Amino acid sequence: MTVRLEDKGAYLIVHNREEKRGAITPEFFQTINNAVEMAADRRVRCIILTGGAFFCAGGDLQALKTRAKLPPESRRAKIELLHDVVRAMHSSEVLLIAAIEGGAAGAGLSLALACDMIVAAQGASFTAAYVKAGLTPDGGLTHALGQLVPRQMAMEMCLMGRKVGAERFAELGVVSEICAKGEALSKAEVLAKLLIKGPRQAQSRIRHLISEAAEADLSTQLDQEAAFMIDAQVSDDAAEGMAAFLEKRSPEFNA
Repeated sequence: MTVRLEDKGAYLIVHNREEKRGAITPEFFQTINNAVEMAADRRVRCIILTGGAFFCAGGDLQALKTRAKLPPESRRAKIELLHDVVRAMHSSEVLLIAAIEGGAAGAGLSLALACDMIVAAQGASFTAAYVKAGLTPDGGLTHALGQLVPRQMAMEMCLMGRKVGAERFAELGVVSEICAKGEALSKAEVLAKLLIKGPRQAQSRIRHLISEAAEADLSTQLDQEAAFMIDAQVSDDAAEGMAAFLEKRSPEFNA
């Protein structure tokens, strides 16, 4: 199966190819970028990234070996293809979910950790495998691991290339949900449909606040929280949400 984008109306699914355990390709990057651009349309509320039996094994080592013959600026340009995707994912206004079967390695792990939530099948593994090929992480992997796991665990993953199981990542809160093998995508779709029922603007702003919190000082973060809360208090979604709470019913937010 080739890389493809599936339009489900309120959410999009980016399917990675199944060959070579889903090793990354320019087509995968472009399809993710296309999904993020489509998400500018208000009807799209969520993007799911998924793959075949193995979510994504990272870079194709044969291609990387060939790339070593290129001048530094050309090698940098190749890396920036990945980095532009990660930047686009982080700056997106919609929620991103990774549905992981088998595992995610190298840049595949970078892409998974750039998502807001991860659904992983039992037995799936996560590995920063770069060091085993004499390489160093890219795709924002060290930034993500530095925020999500203890420093010593990040060091162990990156220095030794040791695998971490989905169950361990779930204990740390990195994986949102563990499911049976073969059910990662269907569970991710259930999660997407639940999120879609929420207030779009509030969710987008919450995503922004949490994403920026690690880099912002407390004063800046408090100012941003105040600005968002002031606007939120007079929104239609807040009026509906507070009314529903007081009336003991489920809210019906605007799409």
